[in-house]
Amino acid sequence: MPDTGTPATSLEAHATRRILVLDGAMGTMIQAEKPDEAAYRGSRFAQHNSDVAGNNELLCLTQPDMIRGIHKAFLDAGADILSTNTFSATRISQADYGMEDLVPEMNREAARLAREAAEAVATPDRPRWVAGALGPTNRTASISPDVNDPGFRNVTFDDLAAAYGEAARALIAGGVDLLLVETIFDTLNAKAALYAIEGLRDEGVAVPPIMISGTITDRSGRTLTGQTPEAFWASVSHARPFSVGLNCALGAGEMRPHIRALAGIADARISAYPNAGLPNEMGGYDETPDETAAHLGEWAEAGLVNLVGGCCGTTPEHIRAIAAAVEGKAPRPIPDRAARLRLSGLELFEKGAGAGAGEAA
Repeated sequence: MPDTGTPATSLEAHATRRILVLDGAMGTMIQAEKPDEAAYRGSRFAQHNSDVAGNNELLCLTQPDMIRGIHKAFLDAGADILSTNTFSATRISQADYGMEDLVPEMNREAARLAREAAEAVATPDRPRWVAGALGPTNRTASISPDVNDPGFRNVTFDDLAAAYGEAARALIAGGVDLLLVETIFDTLNAKAALYAIEGLRDEGVAVPPIMISGTITDRSGRTLTGQTPEAFWASVSHARPFSVGLNCALGAGEMRPHIRALAGIADARISAYPNAGLPNEMGGYDETPDETAAHLGEWAEAGLVNLVGGCCGTTPEHIRAIAAAVEGKAPRPIPDRAARLRLSGLELFEKGAGAGAGEAA
């Protein structure tokens, strides 16, 4: 039956019926194109006064056909949701290249490119959506960069909120269907992003649904700033996100117990887009599409996920295999919201219905 609702209601309807597929690694695909300094600069920035190679977000302005082509490859492989090429398109991250003033344009153009690619293949029965990506920045509000001065911070909450707000505003203006706060290693950074997004709503901006995705940095089962998945959810659940989940850092095999932990507590959809295994000695990724897809297919069978895709090292071939592995499998039912007190530190503290007084999960 054709979907005739707004993008948000259409998304909700499809997410209720099936597991949605996210795209794969934009960075991996850009690296495969091997752009050099001249390609990054294009003619517009030929005289820029610092090196810009590695500034992937700049390619939205200088090599739009490359970015559009990568989006198309993931769509052709079966992706339902594209992420914009804006992981580092904040004023804080772009300061490394002296390109802070380009942030609004980068985000608008990235959204436009993804929107064009999505609409080129969307049909009434199979719409496609665009998620505006907001990465973690290259600074952390919770940890000192100076081991000799643990109280020092090189960024403030207000700095982060201003940077995220600027980027989110431009992504929304560019036409995204979702905002994706992703690869969260510091929950305080993420809370600054969520605060900024709520501020836009207060200004009357039509804010789309929010996806939140943290990263467990190693086999300790915690974020870089020390939180367990359950505590992370308690920290961000006030945002009432469309989905919460994990991406990056780990391969699917290592990520499963942490996704299971989130699925056991979150009254939101669960997203998972792991790396293609752990990096090898050369920093590459060796897990094959079939291997990654086998993991995610099993998670779907176990009722753990609502949205799946790939992070570092994943290609259109990985997404094609993942899409096939979850096709026809039911999405995880969203549980009722818990009527209990949940507090978050490094671990979850829970009290209320079904939990003993002072019971820690």
